[in-house]
Amino acid sequence: MDKLRSRAETLKIARLLDVEPDTLAFLRTLPVEDVRRFRESCVAELFDRTPEMLDRIASATKLVPAGVAAAISQKALGPRLAAGVAGRLEPARAADIIEKLPVPFTAQSCGHLDPRRIKGIVDRLDEGLVVRIAVALAERGDHLTMGRFVGHLRDSALRRILPQVDDAAVLRTGFTIDEPERLGQIIELMGAERLASVIASASGEGLWPEALAVAGMVTGEQRARIASLAAARPPEQLDSLVVTVSEQDLWESLLPLVALLGEEERRAVAVLPSLREAQVLGGVVRAVVATGLWAEFLPLVELLPDAGRKVVADEAAALTDADLDALAREVSKQDLWGLVLPLVELMDDGAKTRIFELPAFQ
Repeated sequence: MDKLRSRAETLKIARLLDVEPDTLAFLRTLPVEDVRRFRESCVAELFDRTPEMLDRIASATKLVPAGVAAAISQKALGPRLAAGVAGRLEPARAADIIEKLPVPFTAQSCGHLDPRRIKGIVDRLDEGLVVRIAVALAERGDHLTMGRFVGHLRDSALRRILPQVDDAAVLRTGFTIDEPERLGQIIELMGAERLASVIASASGEGLWPEALAVAGMVTGEQRARIASLAAARPPEQLDSLVVTVSEQDLWESLLPLVALLGEEERRAVAVLPSLREAQVLGGVVRAVVATGLWAEFLPLVELLPDAGRKVVADEAAALTDADLDALAREVSKQDLWGLVLPLVELMDDGAKTRIFELPAFQ
């Protein structure tokens, strides 16, 4: 999950700093918690050191009716400054003014609001207005801003919003959600039929990474359900998932989901055309070595066609002694020899000798 979470965090920081995400690509190589803390520091620097002018404008708005303050915000300030002023007001006063503004203007302003002020303001807004703003954000394609807000919305509002936004918007918003602990409840509110539709949209919209990220942020039965929904897609769509994962090196996100599948579902994955390619299988082995996900990978290897298992065996045989020894220790710890020994049998005699001379066997 870290690679996808870092990608999402980088998108959020790029929006905050008003730069192209590619200019911050170096952040994706850092530990995700460090990137998240950096984003929080950016928020503090940007919004805590605002010009004194904003505080003076905020003080002035307290002297006029909310409707007048709304008119000034719209006509004189514009979306960015209006959001800056709203962030300096008490939440109740900010909500009073927002309720007098046109929804399109508010939706445009939302992306410039101090993220730390969102919950206090949203809690004081009329629910119908919250729904209209959320739908307007979806129509604008502003999924990053939706990701900031959605975790603070009441269940009753979410029930009204979900039917009005398309499946791709749901995935994109889930990918950038600021409060991932709310994602499980949002999935429950969707219902089984809508969740299936959302996962189905990942292939047609090119959103498999977003779907993997959402699966990685939920736990237990929900994660297994998403894994099964993905495995149930037609073979050509499921194959597009594997191709995407291979191209973007997202095996650490996919393999834990494959491990949750039943045998027949894993078999459907094992026979995919992309998993007949030596380059793809070699990439999986390298990713497994880096992440230690042998327990998640080996049950899938068992179901690969003979040619695929031979590729995996050759790739494993080419590992360094240190990597092979780490593999042997992990296999021993998790009692996976029943899955590994058939692979060893496919190796040449030199590789077998190397393996049985490893320190782990001594």
